[in-house]
Parts: sequence; structure tokens; C-alpha cells
Amino acid sequence: MFPSHKIYTRVIGGRYNRVVMESAAEEALTGRRLIVFGLTGASLLGFGLAMGDLLGSGGWSWPRLAILILFLAGLPWTLLAFWNSIIGFVVLRLVADSAGYTNAALRRTPREGAITARIAICLAIRHEDVARVFARFDSMIESLEATSWAHRFAFHLLSDSSQPEIAAAEEREFAALKLRHPRAGFLHYRRRPANTGFKAGNLREFAERTDGSYDHMIVLDADSLMSAAAMLRLVRVMQANPRLGILQTLVTGQPAESAFARIFQFGMRHSMRTHTIGIAWWQGPSGPYWGHNAIIRLQPFIAHCRLPLLPGRPPLGGHMLSHDQVEAALMRAAGHEVRVIADEFESWEENPPSLPDFIKRDLRWCQGNMQYFSLLARPGLEPMGRFQLVNAIFMYLGAPFWILMLAAGLASALMPASAGAAQFPAALAFALYFGTLAIGFAPRLLGVIDILLQPARRAAYGGTARLLAGALIDVVFSLLIGPVMMVAQALFLAGLCFGRRVAWQPQNRDGRGLSLAEALQGLWPQFLLGLLLAAGLLAVAPGGLPWAAPTLAALGLAIPFACVTAGRWMGGWMRRLHLCAVPDEYAPAPELRRLNNLATQTPPKAA
Repeated sequence: MFPSHKIYTRVIGGRYNRVVMESAAEEALTGRRLIVFGLTGASLLGFGLAMGDLLGSGGWSWPRLAILILFLAGLPWTLLAFWNSIIGFVVLRLVADSAGYTNAALRRTPREGAITARIAICLAIRHEDVARVFARFDSMIESLEATSWAHRFAFHLLSDSSQPEIAAAEEREFAALKLRHPRAGFLHYRRRPANTGFKAGNLREFAERTDGSYDHMIVLDADSLMSAAAMLRLVRVMQANPRLGILQTLVTGQPAESAFARIFQFGMRHSMRTHTIGIAWWQGPSGPYWGHNAIIRLQPFIAHCRLPLLPGRPPLGGHMLSHDQVEAALMRAAGHEVRVIADEFESWEENPPSLPDFIKRDLRWCQGNMQYFSLLARPGLEPMGRFQLVNAIFMYLGAPFWILMLAAGLASALMPASAGAAQFPAALAFALYFGTLAIGFAPRLLGVIDILLQPARRAAYGGTARLLAGALIDVVFSLLIGPVMMVAQALFLAGLCFGRRVAWQPQNRDGRGLSLAEALQGLWPQFLLGLLLAAGLLAVAPGGLPWAAPTLAALGLAIPFACVTAGRWMGGWMRRLHLCAVPDEYAPAPELRRLNNLATQTPPKAA
């Protein structure tokens, strides 16, 4: 274990220089954090004053006061994301090596150093599509075997599958995989008898069982894919920086078949680039960990990152669903750094192919994040670790705030107007409305502008016209999906209070179609709320219909939107026109080409 202020030299002069450098770095981070929180607070104050003027123009009432309070409670987290993206955009524009600038550990690492550590590459699965999992696994194995350092790695497939037919298929595929890659001690398969602790429990059981056998663990999800170059870079950075506990990559979506996944990952790629640079700039050694496509130093992970068993019964008690933020906070509390390499470098994942699949995944995260309430007062956490838990909680609390604001707005419309009320400030209302939209769209739009300013990157997206067409599609997509997700989250959070929970089920990763009956079964609450909201506005405040039109359209079109964007027919049409195409679609990396080839082949079976 390395304490937080340990100095890795025995030379007195070198020790003094290291102390000075660390002190200067801490002072710089303090200043950066004050800037970020100051900007967020100032903009919150500005929006709050504007909303207060708007609401007060018609006279104050309890619904209007409720609207203001809910608005102020939900806005800081959107504003923080806005300023993260602004900072990220500025850094991207001004600094050639933005990833190294925001992660000093990367700059201290030789690019072609020898691999001396022992690394376990761990893929945790449960009831996944066996063929797809093994195709990705095989692609990564072949990529690593083409290097000079494969002997320093071992692949571990950690299964929690309990369905007999899936378990049997995993065993058959693994036996066939070993025939193709017979290196002794290179490939391992283990299936636990019980899914205790979910994915986090699976990885912890492996870490404790193999304690001392490996120095680092590269963590993968069932849909993860990484190149050998990306994995070797992670290892080299860990070797060169002993204080690093967790090192996260910036994960991007693989080229997708369904329209939903194509549009979603197009927008996410642009927003995550600016956002991640921004948070890396001010979070520094207390950075993000997203639970996959990352490397972990095993010794401090085993010693300090055991997840607590939460008091009470599920869904909020018991084992934790969302482990990543907690493990990052515990690692940082133990004196080790958690950092992100904020560039797009051959680290991929798959995204849900349809709106219902996306909602299922999101609600599982929602439930996990709500469990963080039990940890906010946990002793020993650093302020940044505690803040990140709060931030993760409020990512989802904004949804019920929004629903309650709608209800308060209707209640306010039912109340008689105050005598002597001022004229409605239409100009202020327009400014506030579009200003709120602007801060929400800023991360993805700034990401697109960043690409437009770079001719080579612009060409990698198919040129200016296709990039702008994709950005426009993404804007419409975001306007339609936002209210749908908020309703789903708000209803789920209400259900949590009565014991509703989601099971840890495998994601659908195939671009299958979605029937009208399936869409109706999952999205009828959104459609019904849209009808009720439209009827209520029409009855009591018809002047509010134009303002509510985007929300009403999103809720009313949720079912046909889900059907049209699922499956491959619309995705195929978009692919032919290169709409929302990402660079990996035009020039796929060898690992992606190998994956596509493996996915279309029938692997030889073991004798």
C-alpha cells in the first residue's frame, strides 16, 4: 500500500522537488475546482433570478414557489455538465496533447517500455449471447498474441450464468477457444455457483482467489472490446506511476446496426469527448471510473475496495448494483489516484439497440445510484469522492423534479390570477427556455464544432455535410428521448419507495425489431402522461401548449419512435447513406474487422 503523500525516491533533493511539485499540483487543482464550482454557482444564480422574475410576474403562489425550488434543485447538475464541456472544448482547442495535459501520469510514461507486470484480463458475464461474447474475446486474444507481450497476460472468463443451456454453450465455446490458442496458462474459465454481489462480487471473488498472482486487472464488460495497443498503454501507465490505483479509458461505441444505437452513440461520442476532458482537468487524481475498459491495481483494490453490504432489504439494501463510483471513492480514500485517459483510442462498447433496452439498462443504474444514499456519511471518504456520489444520485433525481414541476405548473394555471399582476415577460421566457435548452445540448454540439474545426477529423466522419446531418438527427433524437427517459426514471424512483426493483439481467445487444405490442407494453405510461398533460393544458392554460410542444411530441410519439428506431431496416438505410456514421465505420480498426469476421464464422468445436 502507498500512502497518499509517499515520495518515491531516497535522494533528499529529489524528495524536496517531488514535494514541491505535488504541492503545486494540489494548489492548481484547488484553483480549478473553485473555478468550476464558481461558474456553476454563478450561472445557477443567474438562471434562478431569471426564473424568479418570470414566475413573480404573475404574482407568487405556492405552486410557483414549488416550481422555483424544483428548478433550482435540478439545474446545478446540468450546469456542471455544461461547464465541463466548455472547459473541455477550450482545452481541446488550445492544447495539442489534451489527454496528457489532463493526466500527468500519461506524460510520464514511455510509449514503448517493456511490460514487466503480470496482468489478468477479466470479462464478467451472466446469461449473455455466447457467440457474441466469444467473438469479442477471440478478437482481443488475437490482437494481444500479435504483440511481443502476450506472455505477461492471462485472459479470465468469469461466468455467473446459471441457466444450464447457456453454461453448456460457454463451456463448449471455451474448449474450442483453447484449441485455437493453446498457450499454457493463457486462457481460464470459471463459473460461480451463485451470482452473489452481481458483477462486482464476481470480480472481487476473482481478485481474492488469485491474490498475489497478478499485479493488475483489466476489467471488461460483456460488450467490451479493446485493442492490444490500448491495453498495453494502460499497463505501461500503471507501471510508470505507482500511485495510480485505477486508470479509465474513454469508451466509444462500436459501429451499430440499429438506428437507435447509431444515433445514440454518435451523440455520446461527441459529448463524452468534451465532457471527459473537462472533468479530467479539474478532478485530476479523483477522476471517474465507469466499471469497464479500465485497469485496476490489484493490491490496493483487494485491501481497500471491498463494497459494503448495505443495511436493509433490497432494492436499496443488500448488495450494490452500481459498484464503480464507490470503488473509485474507496481507492482514492486509500491514497491512490483514479484517473482517466481522455482520448478516443481503441476502447469500445456496444450500446442498447432500442429504446426499451436502453430504459432497462438505465433503470438498473438508477437503482444502483440510489443506494449511494447509504454511503454519503461513510467516514474516511475524501470530499471529491463524496461529491461524486452526490452527483451520481442527482443524475436521476432531476426526473421526479421535472414531473413535479409540470404538476405545479398545472396547479398554478388553475389558481386565479393575482390582482395587479405584471404583463407576462415573453422575451425573458423565451431567453430562459432556449437558454436551458442550450446548456443541455452544449456538450454534444461543442463536440461537433471541435470536429468541424479539424479537417482530418471532419473527413473521418464523412465530411461536413454528413457530420452536420448526423448532428441535426441527434438533436431531434435527444428532444424525443429526453422526456421519455425522465418519465421512466420518475416512475421507477416512485416505485423504489414501495420495493420495486430491477433484476440484473443481460442486455439485448442484437438489432432485432420491436413490435407495436412490445413498445406499447413498455411505453404506455409516457403516452398516457402526454395525453393527460395535453388535455390539462388545453383545458386550463392553452397558451402553454406551444411551450410544451416538444415534451408533448416526445411523449406522444414514444411508441412509434421506439418501433421505427429499433431493428435493422432503418439502421440499414442510415448505414447506406452514412448517417450518424462514426470513424470506425469508414476505417475500422483491425480488432473490429477481426470481430466482424469471427462473428460470421462458425468456430471449430472441441473434440
